[in-house]
Amino acid sequence: MRALTTIPIILFLSILTGCAPEERTIKTANSNKDTELLTVDFVENQTLRYKFVSARDITINWEPLKTSTGQETPALEKLSESLEIVVAYTPVEIKPFGLSTIEARCESVQVRRSKGTKQDAVENFAGKTYRFKVGPAGKIEDCAELEQLIKQTGEKAFRPDSGRGKIKEPDMIGDFIASQWFLWDSISAVENASAGVSIGQTWQSKLSVPTPMVMRLARDVTYRLEEIRESEKGRLAVISGTYSTAETAPQRWPVPYTGRFQMSGTFGFLGNYQLLDLNGGGEELFNISLGRTEHCSQKYQLKLQASIPLGIGGKPEITITQKLTTDLLED
Repeated sequence: MRALTTIPIILFLSILTGCAPEERTIKTANSNKDTELLTVDFVENQTLRYKFVSARDITINWEPLKTSTGQETPALEKLSESLEIVVAYTPVEIKPFGLSTIEARCESVQVRRSKGTKQDAVENFAGKTYRFKVGPAGKIEDCAELEQLIKQTGEKAFRPDSGRGKIKEPDMIGDFIASQWFLWDSISAVENASAGVSIGQTWQSKLSVPTPMVMRLARDVTYRLEEIRESEKGRLAVISGTYSTAETAPQRWPVPYTGRFQMSGTFGFLGNYQLLDLNGGGEELFNISLGRTEHCSQKYQLKLQASIPLGIGGKPEITITQKLTTDLLED
């Protein structure tokens, strides 16, 4: 993450490469192609507000059920849930060549569900403030306060102890993690950031997969710089993303719950979830001139198979259509 100070690092790089600072375009030593320097920049005491929305439609195909007439009828159950949050980010300490400290304040949280409980533990993030540190490339290096807040919120997802073991209510904490932990992923994932990125170039990363059931899933993402657009706000890098199933999720990602527990509702009744398929894609508009994300949209479809406990036959199939959006709000 780059900070705009009296002598910005972009100016320093421009002197080395012989380019004007406002162009933010360099040529690598190993290529004749123009490359764009993608850096996440903060201006001291300037707050940026983002609205994050995570919405999913869920279809459960309960194996064909025999009616009293002996005919088989597929039983489809459809559910939906969404999370909308607004977070304000303010730089409190800028170090262009070290770790910059950002203070985030979660201004609002709203959850909607088509069925089941209306209360959600994720709403406890509303009004909370946390700080984290990021390196020059935009990668989160120190987020102890955020991780602690995630664990505290995870504890609120459980019912009061009744002596029958821990029971967790449905929550969208994983969706909150997906929005905060990976805000600058497309930029920080560039392997050699100082060399810039050329149009058509691709690079790899991993993103989380929030689900209504308790699972630890990741998706592999291939980013690609599609084009550069001119706009009134500055030059916009159009970055596409293609998603596919990842074999494992990194252990360093935060987990809101610990220990053994039972989940309430449909997704606690079902179990032994197996991932069948994941595919989708997205697009981000990154303002090269100002060094910040203007808009990001991600959409993918997830297919799972579950089992019914107590020896009941049948393996219900679950289809989840997930959409995540990020939008910079106007001052």
